[in-house]
Amino acid sequence: MDYKYIVLGIFILCYILFIILPRRRTYIAVAGALLLVLIRALSLKDAFLAINWNVMGIFVGTLVVADIFMESRVPAYIAEIIVDKARNTCWAILFICLMTGLISAFVENVATVLIVAPIALSLARKLEINPTKMMIAIAVSSNLQGTATLIGDPPSMLLGGFARMNFMDFFFYKGKPSIFFAVELGALVSLVVLYFIFRDQRTKVELVPAEKVRSWVPAIILASLILLLAVTSFFDTGFTYMAGVLCMIAAAVSMFWEKFVNRSSILGGLKSLDWETTFFLMGVFILVGSLTLTGWIDIISDFLSNLVGRNIFLGYTLIVWIAVFFSAFVDNVPFLAAMLPVAVSMCAKIDQAPSLFLFGLLVGSSLGGNITPIGASANIVACGILKKEGHEVKFFDFVKIGLPFTLAAVTAAYLFIWFIWGG
Repeated sequence: MDYKYIVLGIFILCYILFIILPRRRTYIAVAGALLLVLIRALSLKDAFLAINWNVMGIFVGTLVVADIFMESRVPAYIAEIIVDKARNTCWAILFICLMTGLISAFVENVATVLIVAPIALSLARKLEINPTKMMIAIAVSSNLQGTATLIGDPPSMLLGGFARMNFMDFFFYKGKPSIFFAVELGALVSLVVLYFIFRDQRTKVELVPAEKVRSWVPAIILASLILLLAVTSFFDTGFTYMAGVLCMIAAAVSMFWEKFVNRSSILGGLKSLDWETTFFLMGVFILVGSLTLTGWIDIISDFLSNLVGRNIFLGYTLIVWIAVFFSAFVDNVPFLAAMLPVAVSMCAKIDQAPSLFLFGLLVGSSLGGNITPIGASANIVACGILKKEGHEVKFFDFVKIGLPFTLAAVTAAYLFIWFIWGG
C-alpha cells in the first residue's frame, strides 16, 4: 500500500490543528505520530530512529539545569544590580533586555522570561508605569538571543542535530563567523529600535535591593556545562551523543544537589518540567521523518528549486522571509523541522553549500516568532504574566514592538549571513 498521500494528509491535519488548538499541540503531535505507526506508514524502528535523541538529551537536561538555576535567584540578583546602576528608566529597560539576551543564549527562552519578569515588574511598580511594553521587549529579546548558541532554544538544537553542528560551530563554522555573530549584529540593530520605543522614559531608577542569592552552585553547574560542551565539541565532531549525555549528567547533578542541600523532592522537580514541549518535539520528529521517508521533502525541494532556478540569492531570500512570515503565526519547531531537509535538498539541486540556507532558515524561523503574541512560547508566557498583573495585551500592541524589532534584527542577520556565506 502506498502511504505517501496518507502521510501528507496526517502531517497537514496536524499542522492545521497546531494553529487552531495551540494549547493541545502536544496531544496532536503525539496522536499523529502514533497514528502513523498504527496504520503502518512507519515501523516502530523508523519512528524511534526519526527522533534525534541527542537533541532530546540537550533539551531535557538544559531544562532541569535552567529550572534550578532560576530557583537560585542568581540571574534576578545580577539583573537587579545592573538595573540599579542605570542612569534612567530607558537605560534600565535596555539593560534588562541585554541581561535577558545574555541568559537566553544559554537558558531556554521561557525559563529566561520567568527569571527576568519579577525584576521588570518590580521596576514598573516602583516607577508607577505600565509594564506591558517592557515585558514585550523582554520576550522578543529572549527569542532573539536564544538562537545564538546550540543550547539556547529548541530550534537551535534542531539545526545542530540536523547539520551535526557542535557547540563551537555556532561561533565559528568551517573557519568563518557563524550564527552567533549574525544574531549579535541583529541584537545591536534591534537595540536601537528598543531605544526609540523607550526613549521618553527618563525617570532615575533607584531600586531597593530585594533579591538574595540562595546559592551560587547552580550557576557554577551551568557555567561548567557550557565549558564542557565547548571542549567536548572538538571530540564529538559528528554531534552524535556527547552533548546530550553531558546535559543529562548536569541535570542529574543539579537534581541531587537540590535534593540533598535544599531537601527538595526529585520527583516533584521532574513533574514540574516542561514535559509537554518534550513530547511535542518527539512527535514532530516522527511526523517530519514520515515526510522524508515517503519522498515529500524531495518533491517540495524540487518545486522551490524550479521556482528560484540557479539564482542563489533569490533562493536564500525566499527561505529567510518565508520562514519569518510563517513563524509569526505558527510554531517554529515543526516548521523548522520540516524545512531543514528541504533547504539541504534545494542546495544540492542548485550546487550550493547548505550552510547559507540553513543559517538563514534558523534566523528567519526563530526571529519571525517575535512579530505576534502567538508566534513564540516566550511571548505567550510574557502575555500570561501581564494578564495576571491586570494588563491585557492586545494583538496590535504587541505587533507595534515586535514587527520593527524583528525587521531590524532579521535584516541585519540576513545580510551578515549572505556576505559571509553567500560566496
